[in-house]
Amino acid sequence: MRPGAGVALGTLGVLAFSMSLPATRVAVHTLDPWFVAFGRAVGAALLAWAYLRLTGAPRPTRDQWRGLSIVALGVVVGFPLFTSLALTTQTSAHGAVVVTVLPAMTAVFAVLRAGERPPPLFWIAGAAGLALVLAFLAAGGSMRGALSFADLFLLAAVVLCGLGYAEGGRLARELGGARTICWALLLSLPVTVPVTAVAALVHPPQGGVATWAGFGYLTVVSMFLGFFAWYAGLARGGIAKVGQIQLVQPVLTLFWSAVLLGEAVTPGTLVVAGAVLACVVLIQRTRGGATPAHAPGGPSSADRPAPGGPSSAGRDGAGHAGDVRVADEVS
Repeated sequence: MRPGAGVALGTLGVLAFSMSLPATRVAVHTLDPWFVAFGRAVGAALLAWAYLRLTGAPRPTRDQWRGLSIVALGVVVGFPLFTSLALTTQTSAHGAVVVTVLPAMTAVFAVLRAGERPPPLFWIAGAAGLALVLAFLAAGGSMRGALSFADLFLLAAVVLCGLGYAEGGRLARELGGARTICWALLLSLPVTVPVTAVAALVHPPQGGVATWAGFGYLTVVSMFLGFFAWYAGLARGGIAKVGQIQLVQPVLTLFWSAVLLGEAVTPGTLVVAGAVLACVVLIQRTRGGATPAHAPGGPSSADRPAPGGPSSAGRDGAGHAGDVRVADEVS
């Protein structure tokens, strides 16, 4: 665990993801949402294949493939699909409201899937940050109206994405951040390729420069490069703690919405951003948030290697030394 590096990488990942909703909104304006959701995964999978070939990455083990299937369900299929469907009728600013719940969902799955046990102060600071963002969005008029199908799509996206983040962060401790998303993208190809092909046949993709720029951003950054930093950050700094950095994402999303879509940004944005940042800093200063609980029958402290001693953590299932060192995660 290297919390400082984890926070830096996690912040870079959040910055990359913060433009995803506006880019999706631009892309689905003329492109079929199913093509946007699955086509970007196909494009990112081609980049992933090239990366894995160039780096000579070993194949995951059977247990790792099972975890990768959860990652694929959450971040390769679930989140892109449901956000694309939702943003055909909703604005990216509205989507930012629902995505505010994502850090809390990630923390919950970090407890359930990765065995982390954040202290009470972590949950208090996280709840305060969530309340600040929701209050800001409510005051700005982003929260209005009854629950719609678009909201249900966004909620489904958040649940699946939180699961994919937590499982990916856990796997990144073994595979590295880059290889985790790359293998998940390749694993998804039997689903993403046919759906993309059918969507393209039913609604032939066409659009202007802005449309394809949005689609290109979703493919290269949101679906590929952003996860290099994000999963490496979760692995280094703890899934629950680093995941809370996403509390600043809705405010960043509103900023990008203003720049790209012409929505107004009020001075209160800066005030709330500063308050949320304070909550994030408090979260990062809590102790024990990144400590996973040991499974029954797991190694005790007496069985752990001494500092500087040999450790099996530097080998993957194929016996390749050093493959899981976090120094390699974003290389």
